[in-house]
Amino acid sequence: MSVRPIRVFGDPVLTSVCAPIDEVDEGVRALVRDLLDTVELPGRAGVAAPQIGVGVRAFSYNVDGVIGYVLNPVLVEVSGEPEAIGEGCLSVPGLWHDAVRYPHAKVVGTDLDGNEVVLEGDGLMAQALQHETDHLDGMLYLRRLTPEERKIAMREIRESDWF
Repeated sequence: MSVRPIRVFGDPVLTSVCAPIDEVDEGVRALVRDLLDTVELPGRAGVAAPQIGVGVRAFSYNVDGVIGYVLNPVLVEVSGEPEAIGEGCLSVPGLWHDAVRYPHAKVVGTDLDGNEVVLEGDGLMAQALQHETDHLDGMLYLRRLTPEERKIAMREIRESDWF
């Protein structure tokens, strides 16, 4: 369908808990096509529905050349020792800070046909799964920063051209 513009910090859709998708209709199918088109651009590991202005539980991912989506994802497992890892967000452009993430994550959801989707991985995939499910719960990665790092990030946002 189309690459959709990304909503940025300050937009209320980014801090709202997303509604579950109860019925797959043409609107949901179009949303998935837009999520896939939007995540295909270089440098994008994931795009959550609220980032394109839609407050429902869906996201797309683009990790290690594998592109896909999941509806109603639930983060069912994280493991390993949490660590601070460099992270950015399309909705907070130009910033890069260490967010605390688990090295392994697993998400379970469905596809457009109602079939179960299980996404699991380490490294960038684990980080993307945690980051995108946070978006669906109305949380930006800034909340995963240490208080000192968050203070720096908020100053950078205030000084940015886009804010």
